[in-house]
Amino acid sequence: MGPVSCEVFEDLGPDHSMAPSIPRATYRWQFHAGFTFRQAIPLVKYLDQLGISHVYASPFFRANPGTTHGYDVSNPNEFNAEIGTRADFEELVAELDRHAMGLVVDFVPNHMGIGDATNDWWMDVLEHGQASPYAHFFEIEWDTLKPGRKGKVLYPILA
Repeated sequence: MGPVSCEVFEDLGPDHSMAPSIPRATYRWQFHAGFTFRQAIPLVKYLDQLGISHVYASPFFRANPGTTHGYDVSNPNEFNAEIGTRADFEELVAELDRHAMGLVVDFVPNHMGIGDATNDWWMDVLEHGQASPYAHFFEIEWDTLKPGRKGKVLYPILA
């Protein structure tokens, strides 16, 4: 599988440089419904005064409703509405840019929320199996040696 494109970042505009830089000091933001893009914006000036060069942000893509960590992503091409809109994100990025601060986004492609029906990709895999166009996004052992399980999904869920 080749690189995964993220539509969210594809067209941030000509003023935003995505040139890599080496962080000298980071500060971690854990985004969730109780800490949103809009709430983060006024903190940028203070972090800049502390000498922070980059903000290290938890995942902020659409995730299972009520998530407090964001690692249960259900769609990596949409913002989590509980955290903010695209306009809110762009305002945060503009504030970071005004202070010459970078943004490091923590997201783990193999951490997708499959515990509820909000993940359209997973629902498609459950309905269509290997024929789903999203089947290759999930690490599924389709050719198991267990009798009766070939081509099926074993779905362990912890309470």
